[in-house]
Amino acid sequence: MSLDKYLVEHCSPTLASLKTANMFSCQYENERALENAIKTWNELFRNKGVELIVLKKGNGFALIYVCRREMLAADLKKDGVKEFLNGYGYRSTDTDYAIQKLKSRLKAQRDFPHEIGIFLSYPLGDVKGFIEQGSENCLCTGCWKVYCNKCEAIKTFNKFKKCREVYSRLYTNGSRDILQLTVKA
Repeated sequence: MSLDKYLVEHCSPTLASLKTANMFSCQYENERALENAIKTWNELFRNKGVELIVLKKGNGFALIYVCRREMLAADLKKDGVKEFLNGYGYRSTDTDYAIQKLKSRLKAQRDFPHEIGIFLSYPLGDVKGFIEQGSENCLCTGCWKVYCNKCEAIKTFNKFKKCREVYSRLYTNGSRDILQLTVKA
């Protein structure tokens, strides 16, 4: 099973160390092949500070979380995040614990638990804004719905878009493979 295309298309900002994490959903026919692909990528990424984690599996689809644990640990320590996550049953902001809690919440809920934005390095104010207001009153939409600091968000969206374009071009034309495109932590 090849995850290359997904990594380039959906995770370039994480590979470039511009973003804590990205995620994607992929179809799989063989659970063992999926596990082997994840294990292989984790071995390849070990010295780069990137990790693939299966958050949820079912009906032939897997939700894959691609993250930089060190960056996630820093995100979980930002002002207000501990209190916010506590409101959703997170007893700790330890990285391993938080990921396991997110997995259990994904398994227990039909919809995405909205605190997932924290795990994707969305600003806390925007995560709260979406939870409180849904799609209404957002200032703009890009990688996420923005409720605070529109100018900064637009700059970030443009940076991520440019990164995806460059990574896609370099990968597609064969001048760089995924490991060459992945910034070391």
